[in-house]
Amino acid sequence: MIPQNYIEPDIDFIRKVGKQSGASFKECMQCGACTVVCNLSPQENPFPRKEMIWTAWGLKEKLIGNPNLWLCHQCGDCSSYCPRGVDPANVLSSLRQINYEYYANPSFLARALNKIIFLPIVILFPAIIILLILLLAGTMQIPDGDVNYSLFFPHLHLNISFSLLVLLVAFGMVLSIKKFWSDIKNNMPGVRSYSLVKSFFSVLKTILTHKQFSKCDTHKYHYWAHMAVFWGFILLILVTLVAIANVLFFEYPMSLMHPAKITGNIAGILLVVGISIMGYQRLTNKKGTGKSTYFDWMFLIFLLLLTISGTITQLARFGNWSSAYYIYFFHLVCVWIVIIYAPYTKFGHMIYRIVAMTYAKSVGRL
Repeated sequence: MIPQNYIEPDIDFIRKVGKQSGASFKECMQCGACTVVCNLSPQENPFPRKEMIWTAWGLKEKLIGNPNLWLCHQCGDCSSYCPRGVDPANVLSSLRQINYEYYANPSFLARALNKIIFLPIVILFPAIIILLILLLAGTMQIPDGDVNYSLFFPHLHLNISFSLLVLLVAFGMVLSIKKFWSDIKNNMPGVRSYSLVKSFFSVLKTILTHKQFSKCDTHKYHYWAHMAVFWGFILLILVTLVAIANVLFFEYPMSLMHPAKITGNIAGILLVVGISIMGYQRLTNKKGTGKSTYFDWMFLIFLLLLTISGTITQLARFGNWSSAYYIYFFHLVCVWIVIIYAPYTKFGHMIYRIVAMTYAKSVGRL
């Protein structure tokens, strides 16, 4: 008969987290410094000390759907003050990455976007779809005259196919959130103190202002870099929606002084600045930022390529460059990679974080 306190560690899980995070759990002496210095850790049922124990013991079932992982904003304070250099921030980041793969629907997309070996397939998929659209529309030949992207790339066809793929991705995300919500309720049972609607809007305000990032002590740049990338990305989404509406109902192409164009250029500046700060810190301040994996870099790199190619695409149209259509094709591929794959990349953390924080707020944990 197996005793009630019997523990069966998942050795593969321990090895996976150790490899991804670069942390040596044997060095952790359970001093609790990581929990004490964390300004985001609640007084009741704090983190990440117990999460470090569970990881070292291979208790995967306690770490899948654990909302504490998403209350952590990877400030790095815990790692900075760890006397043994175990790096709890990286451990929690790795645990979140494992949760991505577990909840992803379809799961193969998360696995593909987590390994560089699948990068050619990740790029080829949207490229082939766009080429098929051009073939079906009969616009495979570069048009003569001034550059007009809509003559070569039939925007109506592109927007419809893009929208359908986004809806499919959104449906998969809904299934993922449903499963995730069920698990966090089991992992953090509690009496609801606030309505879910009020909790959601309270959390949304926190996310929009990056209030939690402002509580970081040791790495203040996190706040400004994340704020720039976050708002740059949000503005780009809004500009894309305006551009689609213009294609369907209004004048297209838009002039350089169109409000959407101006907003898009501001968004581009925010993204380049934010991503540059993040990239520079990751390359030069590895102790402060922790170990960066391909999963960490992939979304940022394509977001940067999207921003740069968008700017060059704009210049190419106004300058009537002979290479304009090829540049725009590359830009479209970047758009599809960033938007359609978003829930399965590092960007997905915003979705899971909002869900976890909303539940935590509703039970009085935030």
